[in-house]
Amino acid sequence: MAEITAALVKDLREKTGVGMMDCKKALAETNGDLEAAIDWLRAKGLSKAAKKADRAAAEGIVAIAIAADHGTVVELNSETDFVARNADFQKAASDFAKLALKAENHDSLLDAVHEGQKVSEAITQLIATIGENITLRRSAKLKVENGVIAAYVHSKVDGADHLGRIAVLVALESTGDKAELESFGKKLAMHIASASPLALSEAEVPVDRVERERAVLLEQLKEDPKAQGKPQQVLDKMIEGRMRKFFEESVLTKQAFVLNPDQSVEAAIAEAAKAAGAPIKVTGFVRFAVGEGVEKKADDFAAEVAAMQKPN
Repeated sequence: MAEITAALVKDLREKTGVGMMDCKKALAETNGDLEAAIDWLRAKGLSKAAKKADRAAAEGIVAIAIAADHGTVVELNSETDFVARNADFQKAASDFAKLALKAENHDSLLDAVHEGQKVSEAITQLIATIGENITLRRSAKLKVENGVIAAYVHSKVDGADHLGRIAVLVALESTGDKAELESFGKKLAMHIASASPLALSEAEVPVDRVERERAVLLEQLKEDPKAQGKPQQVLDKMIEGRMRKFFEESVLTKQAFVLNPDQSVEAAIAEAAKAAGAPIKVTGFVRFAVGEGVEKKADDFAAEVAAMQKPN
């Protein structure tokens, strides 16, 4: 059996908000598997972990760049928020986003030339200058044939609308009025920043994510007194009903529109199409949040100080 360390219990508690003893029990039940322990707590009704487990754990910045028919977003990570506020760091993020407009993919971005050297080499130079580990973690691009690429940046850097903590790009294909498309596109990007959909359509939700949710719901039914003694046919219908709710919360077009919760995003798109004078098709979106899904080492500062006092 895996060792259930205090650090692991603390990590689970921070991710779920559940008490220490319940966290320890969850880890014991799942042989120390953190993600499985999160699902175990959810199944027991003790945690809203699905919405807390992806909290950003690394520092840095996200940057966007928009051209006529395409846009890019990049994430440049640092060890501390202090470095993320560094002017050279912010300029690098901005420059890399612009270079990404011409790059085919992330690897080609790292090989692109930046001020006489490869981007990968520029990052190495930045590390030497600033004194922290820095990584250009990811990049993405969206393109339209006819329409607009809309963007929204949340927690912006002062004086820089293209830099912040969360960045969203959304692609709208339409021959409608550009001003209307850009206005609605920004609203939709704001919605995506807030609601964080998993996918554009139900079919695009990752299979493993769907299976994980279904497994959690099955465990929840085992604990639900209302489900006890029910025939399998009824239980299957209960699962499907709860899965529909999962998709309504996870799929962009099915979500309640943040700016008008009385209508779905799908309805908001149809309304915007009337205003634009032509059908609108959302062909893609990208949402980057700083440090999303990255595990950050929890340094024991007191222990480090104590260690420094020990004689060599």
